[in-house]
Amino acid sequence: MWDFFDRRARGLGILDIKLAQAAAIFFALAIVKLVPQIMELNIWWFVLLAVLCAVKPFATFYSRKADSP
Repeated sequence: MWDFFDRRARGLGILDIKLAQAAAIFFALAIVKLVPQIMELNIWWFVLLAVLCAVKPFATFYSRKADSP
């Protein structure tokens, strides 16, 4: 199943990827607007989630496997 998504994602350009990121941000803002109690969480929860979400992309980007053509 992941191979299917991987093949499809390889066809996306930088503009497509950035537009998908913007859509995700606006979706998150809509959720926060509907459920404002989310923003009452301590800032460190958001920092922790940001770090956890960034680990895999950073590891992939800086891995030795990414250096090979």
